[in-house]
Amino acid sequence: MADCTNRTVYEIFQSMEQGPAAAPSAATAQAWLDHHSRSLGFFMEGKFVRPAERQNLSLADSTGAVLCSTACAEDADVSRCASSAATGYKSWSSLACSQRSKALLRLVSVLGLHGQCLSELCALCEASCSPSALVRLLQYYSSWAQLRDTLIPGWTSLGVVVVASSDDCSLYSLMLKVLPALAMGNSVIVVPGQSSAPPALLLAQLFTAAGLPAGTLNVLTGSDVTLGAKVSQNPNVSYIAYCGNKQDGLTLCKASAGMGVPVSVSPCIGALCPFIVFESADIDSAVDEVIQVAFKKKKEVHWVLCVQESVSDSVVARLKLRLAGMKCVSLSSDADRGLVDAAVQEAQQQGATLVQSCSGSPSGAQYPPTVLCGAAPSSPYVVSPPPGPLLPLLTFRSNAEAVVLGNHSPHGYAASIWTEDLTLALETAKSLSVGSVWVNSSSVSDPCLPVSGHKDSGTCTDGGQEGLYQFLRPSFSSPLPRLSPVSLEYSKFGTEPTQPVIPDSPVGASLPQSYLQFVGGKASKSASGCSVAVQAPGGGSVLALCPDGGRKDVRNAVEAAIKVQPGWMKKSPSARAQSLYSLAKGLESKKKEVSASISTQLGVSGDEADKEVELSIARLNVWAAYCDKVQGGSLPMPQSGAALSFPEALGVVGIVLPDKHPLLSMVTVLGATVATGNAVVMVPSQRFPLPALAFIQVLLSSDLPAGLVNVITGSRDQLTAALANHSVIRAIWYWGSAEGCQYLQYTCTSPLKTLRLSCQDGEGSDAGTDWAQSQPSLLEDWWRNAVQWKSVWIPTA
Repeated sequence: MADCTNRTVYEIFQSMEQGPAAAPSAATAQAWLDHHSRSLGFFMEGKFVRPAERQNLSLADSTGAVLCSTACAEDADVSRCASSAATGYKSWSSLACSQRSKALLRLVSVLGLHGQCLSELCALCEASCSPSALVRLLQYYSSWAQLRDTLIPGWTSLGVVVVASSDDCSLYSLMLKVLPALAMGNSVIVVPGQSSAPPALLLAQLFTAAGLPAGTLNVLTGSDVTLGAKVSQNPNVSYIAYCGNKQDGLTLCKASAGMGVPVSVSPCIGALCPFIVFESADIDSAVDEVIQVAFKKKKEVHWVLCVQESVSDSVVARLKLRLAGMKCVSLSSDADRGLVDAAVQEAQQQGATLVQSCSGSPSGAQYPPTVLCGAAPSSPYVVSPPPGPLLPLLTFRSNAEAVVLGNHSPHGYAASIWTEDLTLALETAKSLSVGSVWVNSSSVSDPCLPVSGHKDSGTCTDGGQEGLYQFLRPSFSSPLPRLSPVSLEYSKFGTEPTQPVIPDSPVGASLPQSYLQFVGGKASKSASGCSVAVQAPGGGSVLALCPDGGRKDVRNAVEAAIKVQPGWMKKSPSARAQSLYSLAKGLESKKKEVSASISTQLGVSGDEADKEVELSIARLNVWAAYCDKVQGGSLPMPQSGAALSFPEALGVVGIVLPDKHPLLSMVTVLGATVATGNAVVMVPSQRFPLPALAFIQVLLSSDLPAGLVNVITGSRDQLTAALANHSVIRAIWYWGSAEGCQYLQYTCTSPLKTLRLSCQDGEGSDAGTDWAQSQPSLLEDWWRNAVQWKSVWIPTA
């Protein structure tokens, strides 16, 4: 601070000018880089590996000076790393839970010795993560490593997990994936972004020094995120977890399509988050906080300030006062400056007014903190803001309008609510479609908070006990089979016409029965009016005719589902339970007819058909009992305050049912989705649709709201394509061909959809799903796939 010794305390507080920053020291990190000749290789088999003749990428620090270089992995490196991870998994998973916990806890002591080196290296690489945050992660997940078999019985580790990140992802976000995977007994291959590669390599070295078996944690660097897809081609890899920006996440999903490896995406970079200020808020505190988070040099999310009209003038006045004298914020490049200038010019043309800290230079990679007052919610600079210190300010009148503005974004990462009215805060938090809500605060993070990215902000849950299940599978299930990508023309998938079936029934035989599908609570024909023949087992005779549904039928079903789903989700769990109990009674009353349809369609004995109906009735009763038993609650946070977590419905779920156990599989997934508050559009087995069509009579007599459950028959591929391309559907569960699995993984990226994919063989059986099993972990797996989690943080004095 210039001439600070000649100024009074009063003058300093009036100007709020920042003092001179202390020059950071990076001697320890520089010494570590020098030790490796500033040329970093890979970490595998418990040691650094630097193959010769590899392409290198240079990493620069904030001043533009070259910091070090990282190697780009080739096929031989990928194969060697995957083998290292497979060997490490055998050693790591064979340890007792207590032994894995001790190994993770030992790293806390190691970080105490080398925390300064890690902190300096993170600062040099701009991959933010403090040693204290890492210690908290280690303490939390080491305790879960200790208690895995006690508190999560019936689950086992996946195997080798690939954790990939984008170049702009922080080390903390990366470790929020790595540590739970290790705690659950998996080995990990880290494919970091360029900025987080040096800290990740240092941490892998420290993990090995703490006692992790060689190969348990491996680091492989490359030129882009598609290296993660190359690694996943190895048959030892069981799962891919990604964090970072959305574009790289979509690239990874498409590159790994067809390999038979599940991919979860957490786009934590670049999300649009609402900062809502009600008239009952502490305005001064809210303004101070939004200035702090919106104009940081390097921010992971973009904020939109939403202010109630009655206090908008007061907020703007305080913003002008706080912005006065603030320095320009450095941009990443001159190209970013052009994007910011274009956005500001567009905002002014649309009538927005500017509040700036200073005029700023006409060019250069710097820009003053700027508030765009009077912005429209649909403006491009609001929906897709440029990378710079811009803060759009929107106004609202009522509480309901605030929720509409908060949900206007395609993202659903987080929101900050400012009000002294706790009831209003909780009501708003419940209504916002985001994974994290901070009341009178922002950017509070802790590993005990479960967070699911809503909408385009992710397809999995991170943090808390709920975030552990992505790295586990039920012990009674089989691992998913690996596949090889096929040559597939995605634009033509599902466009093939239905193959006609020529019956060979004798002359004078009775006409086959015609069935109707179930859309919007009514039994109806398909929109095209066409039907397809259902053949008897072994082919030949035609058993029945069912509607040949298509894209328009899917659209009608989704429109009916989206109307009823919000009201169904708001119903009490006990009310949903009673509806499912009633559905089970309805199935019991029509047991004879449904059993006959199973026997006729599958060619099985009456006893086998009766057994499937009995299992289906029991399964519906189980889901009815689940409705009010599994809920969220309060969480133990290390800082003062109250943290709540609770599961929420996904929305509308599309399900393409398997050939095996056509009735039992249908009621299993129907019960799981409906019990948790979702609406569902189901496509029965193309080969064996009659049991599902017979079940429509049960649905017609039930008290489920019209449109909550929809059943559409027809070509599996055609209906799969219609579900995949509908923007409202939030998740798709699919049993079908390898081509269908590959198509969904490639296509369901804009918007992101949560996928559960199982490949059937030619006989209709799918590995990994035993429908007759009633183990608690198997049912819990279905339940957890049907919900997304939300955490709410409320600070206290």
